[in-house]
Amino acid sequence: MGVGIPPATVAEIEEALAQVAEIRAARVVSSDDGVILEIHILASPLKSPKQIVRDVESTIMARFGIPIDHRTVSIAQLGRESEPRDPRDKGRSRIRGVSAEVTGVSASARVSLELDGELYEGEAEGPASTTGRRRLVAQATLAAVGKYVHGEFDFALEDVAIIALGRERVAVSCIILVTPMGEQPLAGSAFARQGENESIVRATLDAINRRLNFLTTP
Repeated sequence: MGVGIPPATVAEIEEALAQVAEIRAARVVSSDDGVILEIHILASPLKSPKQIVRDVESTIMARFGIPIDHRTVSIAQLGRESEPRDPRDKGRSRIRGVSAEVTGVSASARVSLELDGELYEGEAEGPASTTGRRRLVAQATLAAVGKYVHGEFDFALEDVAIIALGRERVAVSCIILVTPMGEQPLAGSAFARQGENESIVRATLDAINRRLNFLTTP
């Protein structure tokens, strides 16, 4: 018999799965007593169905501690030609890698993003303080975005922090958009559920994604 889950968790699982790379949508079907019966995934064709199933199992186990029978997971993949292309997605970024290292009193961060189908990598180095390490992750994110925009405008990090809101920990990032017309403050946030560094990247992208979309649309 499967592990029972409360109804609220079903929505949380669907939200978590939708954040996994290549997954476009997720639907979880559970029984009246909360046992997961089916998991339906709509995904892009960039990963094999077996890898997507493994990603689904790993995400649910890591985030919610719930073991999943791979036979409950069904995958539908979009064709490369039929995958929807919404013009609002231009400039939207996907996280492809986040890493951070500490060597003595120094730290470094590297962030890889996919933008318009191309990979861009940003790096940052600085002091290994707790605040400094968080700033480096955000700065590496902005450095990757900077390569994408080719210097037409710039994003500067104002501040980044992990704060407690009720029972949740949330990453909050404040960014300054710098253009020939002046400066504009932007703010973004992300739940710190998938690790602190990734949540900082997501918060930073949350701050700039809409503005990035606008500035890069002809």
